[in-house]
Amino acid sequence: MKNRKINLEESEIPENWYNIIADMPNKPLPPLNPGTMQPLGPEALAPLFPEALIKQEVTTDKWVTIPDEVRNMYSIWRPTPMYRAYGLEKALDTPAKIYYKYEGVSPSGSHKPNTAIPQAYYNKQEGVKRITTETGAGQWGSALSFACQHFGLECDVYMVRLSYKDKPYRKMMMNTWGANVYPSPSDRTEAGRKILAEFPDSPGSLGIAISEAVEMAATRDDTKYALGSVLNHVKLHQTIIGLEAIKQLEKAGSDMPDIVIAPFGGGSNFAGLSFPFLRLNLEEGNNIRCIASEPSSCPKLTRGVFRYDFGDTAGMTPLLPMYTLGHDFIPAPIHAGGLRYHGAGVIVSQLLKDKLIEAQSHDNLEIFDAGVLFARSEGIIPAPEANHGIATAIKEAKKCKEEGVSKTILFNLCGHGNFDMKAYDDYFSGKIKSHELGQEEIDQSIAKLNTPEIPA
Repeated sequence: MKNRKINLEESEIPENWYNIIADMPNKPLPPLNPGTMQPLGPEALAPLFPEALIKQEVTTDKWVTIPDEVRNMYSIWRPTPMYRAYGLEKALDTPAKIYYKYEGVSPSGSHKPNTAIPQAYYNKQEGVKRITTETGAGQWGSALSFACQHFGLECDVYMVRLSYKDKPYRKMMMNTWGANVYPSPSDRTEAGRKILAEFPDSPGSLGIAISEAVEMAATRDDTKYALGSVLNHVKLHQTIIGLEAIKQLEKAGSDMPDIVIAPFGGGSNFAGLSFPFLRLNLEEGNNIRCIASEPSSCPKLTRGVFRYDFGDTAGMTPLLPMYTLGHDFIPAPIHAGGLRYHGAGVIVSQLLKDKLIEAQSHDNLEIFDAGVLFARSEGIIPAPEANHGIATAIKEAKKCKEEGVSKTILFNLCGHGNFDMKAYDDYFSGKIKSHELGQEEIDQSIAKLNTPEIPA
């Protein structure tokens, strides 16, 4: 019998997170104060985040210790399994060896608890009573609800209105863990009311939901804000994925992969798997291709511009150096709600600018073709977000067949699609159509930006 699964023992859960900033040849540019256009100091983040997370946001230390209590919580579901995708290889008739790291075994069904647990832990340590956040498809909101419940914190979640309607079971999961869930834009915040006044039927976006959550956190002394992607400390926490993956490949006696792939929304999913492998490139001279896979309807990496922009729609965040489509950009209402974000995280943006990583985009219909093929060949129904990484893996595996070469491909199966069956029903009913974003729409959105450009 073939060994399909590669497991680690609980004792092999990494003891440190990896901080890629320490190894980057060009460090990320600093965030700017939108009022003064001067670099922002860490003290400016104090109204929103606990001190420990602010320190992690700005640290240049290569390794950051994982607290024992966090590691103990991780052991509920970590280490997560790695699989050899024999079924997918056979379906594609490819000489490529395909592996995937499966993060869907977590309590909330995705990779998001990897950062939700430490964020809730550090907030609890500082005496915070409530955390506000945004969520797209609901994976992040579910993860933070789970973490807050464990640490005895209240949790308010602003869920993108489109997903609030389409994914009711995610909302129920959050409610089960004690969270309050509000459709965004809502009438509970100034940011939400402003959007509703102009666009009463707005489907919402992650940028709008972030504005609402930040506003609520900034106006309450007992409340902090938590972000599920984009920021440096979030990517730091997610590197546990790639650190485990390296151990698993070594345990299986496999060479390091030629290609590492993960879906891309704000960057934490991609960073989590790829950054530890990028360390092998930067430190040991390996030549591993790391590919971020994004929707063609929200293509900030493949068609956006690299400049300073706000991380939210209302302009309440600092200005961040990022690949962006413009903070006013409202993505098409695709089912992969977790990827409907206008910008890319600062670290990933710098790595792409320096050509240390790659990016590909995939059409809405193509990613469901990929997800169904994966489900039928491997047995796991993937989340729509995860389908993007699968689509890139399939593309690269087919290229191996065309070129007659065998390469090792690793991708992050970041979550299951058990709560996303409406999306699959729409696919089988022929309701999902190809959607290619017009250049004019991108140009119009970027033209609205009144933020500093970054010299080439």
